[in-house]
Amino acid sequence: MSIFLNFLRKGYNITRAATFGEKIAVWLGRRLALRHKNVELAKDALVAPDAMVHPRSGKISIGSRTIVSPGAVLQGNITLGSNVSIQSRTILIGYGKIDDPSGLISVGDNTRIAANCMLIAANHVFSDPDIPIHKQGMKYGCITIGDDVWIGGGVHINAGVTIGRGSVIGAGSVVTRDIPPMSVAVGVPAKVIKKRE
Repeated sequence: MSIFLNFLRKGYNITRAATFGEKIAVWLGRRLALRHKNVELAKDALVAPDAMVHPRSGKISIGSRTIVSPGAVLQGNITLGSNVSIQSRTILIGYGKIDDPSGLISVGDNTRIAANCMLIAANHVFSDPDIPIHKQGMKYGCITIGDDVWIGGGVHINAGVTIGRGSVIGAGSVVTRDIPPMSVAVGVPAKVIKKRE
């Protein structure tokens, strides 16, 4: 299938509907995403057919003019605003159920998330050394990203983190705590190095 999709997209890695082949790929991507009853997709949102979109026991909502590129993974409780870009091989894993947003990933309007980023809204509990980690359960924490945020390539965002409106997160950073609005943050762990105001 990947050779066929590559042919339709002429090797272009961003989801768009400029050519006849790209329109077919986008049509197929919509059908694959909407086969799940708890996926909402704006009419002008573009989803690559090789993106993996599944709400699990939650709900996925994708806003107007939002793009989900090839190889992206969207699983669980996720809300993407309008004009959001999720680039190739970026992974968003939300948790909780439709009526339990305890592990929701929420991305504001006009936000850009570059390739190879990872946002996971839960952590394993590992407090008891006598019980295998996989048997100790999970602790959920919402991830909230404001409007007009740019997240550079390869960024990891931990559960429970909020990134304020207008912020920039440098490539390769690991965000372990909240980032105030209009901040530029870089590093492992990410620290604010300046304000955009």
